[in-house]
Amino acid sequence: MPRFYCPVELRAGATLDLPPEAARHVQVFRMQPGEHITLFNGEAGSPAGEYDASIVQMGRSHVTVKIEGHTAIEREAARAVHLLAGITAGERMEWLVEKATELGVASITPLEAERSVTRLKGDRATKRQERWQAIAASACEQCGRNQVPRIHAPVDLAQWIKAGSLADAQRLVLSLAEGTQPLAQAVQQAGTQPLVFLSGPEGGLSPAEEALARGQGFAPVTLGPRVLRAETAPLAALGYLAAL
Repeated sequence: MPRFYCPVELRAGATLDLPPEAARHVQVFRMQPGEHITLFNGEAGSPAGEYDASIVQMGRSHVTVKIEGHTAIEREAARAVHLLAGITAGERMEWLVEKATELGVASITPLEAERSVTRLKGDRATKRQERWQAIAASACEQCGRNQVPRIHAPVDLAQWIKAGSLADAQRLVLSLAEGTQPLAQAVQQAGTQPLVFLSGPEGGLSPAEEALARGQGFAPVTLGPRVLRAETAPLAALGYLAAL
């Protein structure tokens, strides 16, 4: 059954017009009155899960549905993993957001690192953040998630640390330095404690950035002997963590 992100209050028995974006998606599928769809609003609040809805009316610019029932199902990982990822160039960052969402990431903070090729400021940064958030919502429609990960505004590492985010989470930084430990070993004793995974852009984090991270409790980890691309490395980590 087609799934659509519908960021409004959903309630069994209610009749409502879908928001414009969701309505356009339904129209693209060329669905007809009487057909059923699944709706979710992307929030973790109560009642969590997804809703079965039937199409009541298809207009040129609107779609009216009746919510038939609620299913209390979630497909979130046992451990919340928050990704602090160096911004990569072009479509690579979009691909990273999409695949990280499919792999269950809880949130993504794009990192303006010293070696980042792409620099985002002002309206450009806002529009790119909105684009990434829309990609995350679309990925949730496809993969079955009912909670949409939040894509934060781009920041540099010092700003993120100053904000005091996720102070109670285990912190890991992907590192090529000597003395790192395998990711599997680093998370072995952490149970379901939230985790922040820091990964750099093309060229990795600068020595100053890595030193700053390690000074703030980020333990250096490795994913193995091969050097992975900036958009591949965090996905490899997320894939491993999702399987735990």
